[in-house]
Amino acid sequence: MLLAIVFALLGSAGALIGAALLLRFPDAVRTRLLPCLVAYATGTLLGAAFLGMIPKALEQVPPLAISGTVLAGIVLFFVLEKLVLWRHCHDRDCTVHGQQGGKLILLGDAFHNFVDGVVIAAAFLISIPVGIATALAVIAHEIPQELGDFAVLLASGFNKARAFTYNLLSSLATLPGVLLGWFWLDEMRQAIPYILALSAASFIYIAVADLVPGLHKRTGAKATLLQLILMLAGIATIALFRLSH
Repeated sequence: MLLAIVFALLGSAGALIGAALLLRFPDAVRTRLLPCLVAYATGTLLGAAFLGMIPKALEQVPPLAISGTVLAGIVLFFVLEKLVLWRHCHDRDCTVHGQQGGKLILLGDAFHNFVDGVVIAAAFLISIPVGIATALAVIAHEIPQELGDFAVLLASGFNKARAFTYNLLSSLATLPGVLLGWFWLDEMRQAIPYILALSAASFIYIAVADLVPGLHKRTGAKATLLQLILMLAGIATIALFRLSH
């Protein structure tokens, strides 16, 4: 349980601090770094879903049940995003974020971090390697997300100190998610494969619905090649970790 809590803190507060440090870079440097982070995060999310969560879930229940759960999860997250309950945006000019304002960003981010905590707890209950691989994917996609959220809060009138404080409080929602997930799932281990399948669905949805469209805005051959290399590096990070265990 201690490892789950440590990696949950790394995945939320650690990513938030990383994003805050990135905000101190000049605009030109940050603009160049963000697409690289998004491309790498895309690879880690897909790697964790297809190389870690789904295979582990398939070891315990029939394939049709897992594939159906993943499909249902993708539809669920589409609906949630439509309701602006769960938003992973990396574009400071996003019209949805601009209309809803900073408080809605904090609400959605708190919900997202709570679910991340449940995801990490479920993965650590399967095994330590799966838990660490899942946490790495969470950390990788949290940094660009938090950077995007910071930009939205600043555009909504928050100063940097207030934006950091409120975002930190929102990120701490990961902890109750870990605790609830750990004790609830420990008593109902038969639910773990389905939780992993839903978690995989969330990772897949974030990657293909929120991150990939942003990557497609850069269409040059050099930018595309760099994105592909970084995406494969993200997948390789998860694959190597899984193979080493």
